[in-house]
Amino acid sequence: MERGRYENFREGLFLFKKYVDRTSAADLQGVTFTFVCVDRGSARAEIFDLLIALRIPFIDCGLGLNRKQGSLAGALRATYYPAEKAAELRAKQLAEEVDDPDDIYRKSVQIAELNAMNACLAVIRYKQVRGFYVDEDAIQHLLLDIASLRLFEESW
Repeated sequence: MERGRYENFREGLFLFKKYVDRTSAADLQGVTFTFVCVDRGSARAEIFDLLIALRIPFIDCGLGLNRKQGSLAGALRATYYPAEKAAELRAKQLAEEVDDPDDIYRKSVQIAELNAMNACLAVIRYKQVRGFYVDEDAIQHLLLDIASLRLFEESW
């Protein structure tokens, strides 16, 4: 990670590589928001436990992929977990929290653009939450269907 790349437009950034799990509470002291972008459901579960316990709001991104029709299909997901509703939203099981033994994610070259699009959805949603963009519907759960390019959203 190259700090100089970001210093020209943001101050106070601290960049470091760290494996985050249930023992990382001290590393997250002072953190006001996080993005969860992992490729293993079991890692997501540990991070969710930690963020909910620390009352840190977060957006989790995920890809649900399949090859039922031969070509790649599925959905991109960005789910916002505000601190005060995170446990309630987690109980809805909107994000995969177990490891998939037949994970297409690790076997497809098309993942780069899907990850990029997913990141864009998450950042736009974050900027809505923070007031940079208008937030008309207070969306908690956003899905983009890959086959139809339709956007589905849910608010609670």
